Amino acid sequence: MAGQFPDPAPFIDQAHRILGEAGKRGLTLRLLGAIAFHIACPNYNYIQLRAGRAFTDIDFMAYFLEMRDIERMFKELGYVEDRRIKSVPGLRRSIFHHRDQPWHSDVFYDVLEFSHEIDLRGRLELTHPTISLVDLLLEKMQIARINEKDVIDTLMLLREHELSESSDLAIRIDHLARCCKADWGLWKTLTTNLRKVGDLADKYDILTPDDRRIIRERLRAIEDRIDREPAGLRWKLRSTIGERIKWYQDVDEVK
Repeated sequence: MAGQFPDPAPFIDQAHRILGEAGKRGLTLRLLGAIAFHIACPNYNYIQLRAGRAFTDIDFMAYFLEMRDIERMFKELGYVEDRRIKSVPGLRRSIFHHRDQPWHSDVFYDVLEFSHEIDLRGRLELTHPTISLVDLLLEKMQIARINEKDVIDTLMLLREHELSESSDLAIRIDHLARCCKADWGLWKTLTTNLRKVGDLADKYDILTPDDRRIIRERLRAIEDRIDREPAGLRWKLRSTIGERIKWYQDVDEVK
């Protein structure tokens, strides 16, 4: 089992090594997870460290069409693939354990599946070395049973980055709103989690009053933008059922 480490430096060095090798081979690989948030928030990543956020792995998004080449690359970099994951029907994912170091890498292909499905096909080219900022936010906010580490990462992201309707160098709330209004279940989970993040901001002494104000202003702006986005027919039909039918998949079900 991978250990838990408070220092992200060895993970960051390894992440850049993997990304550099992927670039040499012409493979499309982008970071997600705790290390991606740390790299994407250079001014405020101390929030992770001072909150005791542990680092355990280095996770990536990739395209399914490149899976075989990615598997070969990890093997040549000293990793062993966990072949048990191949027995799970329909799961687009690889897990690689380093032969000598106590960490592993999950690689998700095309879609990010936890409580909901976030389709990232055609989106990995938007930014580097991580998936886009709004996709990082969607990664966390789609988790129905959100935990403390997800809240910490989200607070940090919202403090670091402004919102935008057009730039992928900021958090693209137009894209987020469209995703929510195409899928009632995602909308329900995401808006619930946004309120939880706002409520929990007071828990962390790391955040100054100004930090909390800015985070809550951005949370309100995100919710307002989602509210203004027209709902699709599928969303409207599903909304009539509401919570009478479960609207999310437990993360354990896909792990």
